[in-house]
Amino acid sequence: MTLAVGLCGPAHAVEPVKISREDTALDLTATTEIYTGRGDAFQVSTAPGTDGIVRRIEVRSSGGNHQGDWAVFALANVSEEQLERVIVAPHFRLVNSKLFWPDLGAQRILSITPSEGFALDRVASEEADVFSITLNPGSVVTFVAELATPDLPQIYLWEPDAYKDTVNAFTLYRGIVLGIAGLLAVFLTILFVVKGTSMLPATAALAWAVLAYICVDFGFLSKLISITAADERIWRAGTEVFLSAGLVIFLFTYLNLNRWHQHLAYATLAWVLGLALLFGVAIYDPSIAAGIARISFALTGTAGTLLIAYLGFKHYDRAILLVPAWMLILVWLFGAWLTVTGRLANDIVQPALGGGLVLIVLLIGFTVMQHAFAGGAYGQGLFSDLERQSLALTGSGDTVWDWDVARDRVVTMPDISAHLGLAPGTMHGAARNWLPRLHPDDRDRFRATLDVLLEHRRGRLNHEFRIRAEDGHYHWMAIRARPVLGSTGEIIRCVGTIVDVTEQRNSIDRLLHDALHDNLTGLPNRHLFLDRLQTYLMLAPATGVVRPTVITIDIDRYRQVNELLGIAAGDNILIALTRRLRRLLKPQDTLARLGGDSFGVLLLSERDPAKVAEFAAAVSQAIMVPISFAGREVHLTASIGLVSWVDQQESAASLLDDAELAMFRAKKAGGNRVEPYRPAFRTSGTERMQIETDLRKAIDRKEISLVYQPIVRLADGEIAGFEALMRWEHPKRGNIPPSEFIPIAESCDIINQLGLFAFERATIDLSEWQMAVGDLPIFIAINLSSAQLLNNDLYDDVRAILSKNRCEPEKIKVELTESLVMENPEQARLVLGKLRDAGLGLALDDFGTGHSSLAYLTRFPFDTLKIDKALVTDPSDKRAVLLRSVIGMARELDMQVVAEGIESEADAMQLGQMGCDFGQSFLFGPPIATDAVARLLRERFPIVRRAS
Repeated sequence: MTLAVGLCGPAHAVEPVKISREDTALDLTATTEIYTGRGDAFQVSTAPGTDGIVRRIEVRSSGGNHQGDWAVFALANVSEEQLERVIVAPHFRLVNSKLFWPDLGAQRILSITPSEGFALDRVASEEADVFSITLNPGSVVTFVAELATPDLPQIYLWEPDAYKDTVNAFTLYRGIVLGIAGLLAVFLTILFVVKGTSMLPATAALAWAVLAYICVDFGFLSKLISITAADERIWRAGTEVFLSAGLVIFLFTYLNLNRWHQHLAYATLAWVLGLALLFGVAIYDPSIAAGIARISFALTGTAGTLLIAYLGFKHYDRAILLVPAWMLILVWLFGAWLTVTGRLANDIVQPALGGGLVLIVLLIGFTVMQHAFAGGAYGQGLFSDLERQSLALTGSGDTVWDWDVARDRVVTMPDISAHLGLAPGTMHGAARNWLPRLHPDDRDRFRATLDVLLEHRRGRLNHEFRIRAEDGHYHWMAIRARPVLGSTGEIIRCVGTIVDVTEQRNSIDRLLHDALHDNLTGLPNRHLFLDRLQTYLMLAPATGVVRPTVITIDIDRYRQVNELLGIAAGDNILIALTRRLRRLLKPQDTLARLGGDSFGVLLLSERDPAKVAEFAAAVSQAIMVPISFAGREVHLTASIGLVSWVDQQESAASLLDDAELAMFRAKKAGGNRVEPYRPAFRTSGTERMQIETDLRKAIDRKEISLVYQPIVRLADGEIAGFEALMRWEHPKRGNIPPSEFIPIAESCDIINQLGLFAFERATIDLSEWQMAVGDLPIFIAINLSSAQLLNNDLYDDVRAILSKNRCEPEKIKVELTESLVMENPEQARLVLGKLRDAGLGLALDDFGTGHSSLAYLTRFPFDTLKIDKALVTDPSDKRAVLLRSVIGMARELDMQVVAEGIESEADAMQLGQMGCDFGQSFLFGPPIATDAVARLLRERFPIVRRAS
């Protein structure tokens, strides 16, 4: 993947799909943009990143079989933790596969390239293109998929475990359906051998056609034989033709249509022969064969409906018996039509239709057997309500629980004693005999439930309890029963079912545990931590003994560990740190993982501030102990913030916020330190927000202005130019220095507006000076921020301002520090090249304070070098050597040199002798307002003014 900054190309930025930890499955089909016929190289704009910047990327095809089709989508991780997901694009999807020339499946995605990082790894799968991805917290990533075909029926984003569970669930379902279909086909074939009526082989053929269809649809065929994607399309088309022909043959044979009219036999024969020819067509063009087969299926359903209705009115018993099965076929056809036309787009509809086919064949088989073995008697084989209920209970696998209240005897059928590992009949007898085996916490509730039922003599028994098995483990059992009243209105029996629900309860318990605990470390998560903290805060005022302290811990440079050693190594390190921290706690303390590499401690065992400080220091020391991993030692430090409870009105959330604010202060101070919370922390944050709010209004209120510091020519002391500096006169706080409000402006979206204001104001002032004094031999230096440099519209904005104010580009110099250039060197090179071509001068500011300035002198089109004050005022003996070397190097590169911070006339003279062109400092004048600049220019350039 290569980055491109140009504005060309038709593919625009996509809107990212926001995902969080709770999103286990997201359908990306609607938000994915498809581009066809774009060739082997494809350019697209990325979704705006966290910094709001839209980039352009170019992706090249990975193989020679690419047809120039691409898909683009973007994902945004809005959570505070790293997310693992898989992208799934199924090869075949019945939904929206179309009725005519249907899409019979193919490989969909050849590769996926993200806007950052490497191409995604493919996960082995026979039924879909699956790629694994990792999204860092807060990241926005654009993905470009190289398509094998221009069609992409569906693309899903799954949580890996949820996807695995879904696949396993469908695999189980498919296995059951395949087993039933296979047994049904074999059984009907055996019946055909035993009972040689003509309808049985036709039914068996239909059953085998259904089995063949679901073998292909469920992906079972690829497990039996090795087939390619093209072969699978042929097999799929062939099975659809086989299924269509099987239904026509069954309808003709079962209704015995040649009995009614000879022409029906000819029409059916021609129909079947036409379908037989489709097997050959399927080899050359599977889509045409499948489309005709689907149309044939619909026509068969329509013709069959008319025939069954006609013959049913004539009291033909076979037609009457076929009505339920044919109604099911019509429902299936309607559902299939909704599916292939895209009106029914549920993910379970495709396997449901496969199961529906098996159900249809099963019902047809029952109908055929009923007619073949019972001589067509319509009323035989029906069950009474009692028999039906008995069969349903037996089929459900539940155990009958029967309590004879009068005799006080409980009986279970089958005997539940065997299920618990007890001797047969152990659980039969009086209800009170169950109590010793119940869990102690459930005994009173079980007894009370039975007593209430007997007392009220109505209602239902719906009760869950734990009962001890022979091995000592407890099983969760659920009783669902209702009372039977005698002639006197008293309860004589209570009958229902008893079911072992241990697995369900364990699943619920696991879900509750996972909802409140971290999956990696097993520690309480943020929600449980806050809940416990709130509980102790409620107890603190009442007891006077509880004085909770909240400690937040954030591992310094943990992201570098993940980048160098991998995510798995980072997870193992977190587990090791968890074990260390647990050893420092006492039973009443709580350790939680608040998210990512952040931990929280609820300290209750220590109240004395000195002891709390010792504990925090011990935590820091425990984290600093090297961790051995893969033959190397990993050294870590932590930023720790702590706050103790003092205010009775404070909530758990605010207390944790205070601790985290202190932790952020510790990290901002360089990390590896413990920072107690101070109210000033929150005050400074509030002040910063207020400054940001006021700064948004400052330009409109004309509170922002520019002042100009002279830049003089060292050779003759004349003014050569000015540097434009921004000032903010706040109505309440007075003059706010740029060092305070510029970083705030850069952290939000105000800096671009301020930068354009400075550029336009400076050019306006220069034009006014020229109108008042004449064509002046001076320039104005304007500072550029990183946000402006990364803005693709900077070049157009600058040209528009220069044209609007009729300002010559040669009189403007743009100043940048090397740190700004380092943020995005490629973008900087392109933007600065455009500005240089437009005639603007480019100055590298603060030269001598960085670590890579020499490389930038040759790589970027700078024409001016500004030596930093730290180098000019260096008191060491090497100062003169360094200055002479820098100035000489600049002269050799045809660059002008400006020295900042000159403190004396002697220094100015020495720098001039070395070849330095200009000087700028308070020695030559402080920053002055625009009207003062105009007066100064009139004094310095009287000849120019008179000439104008």
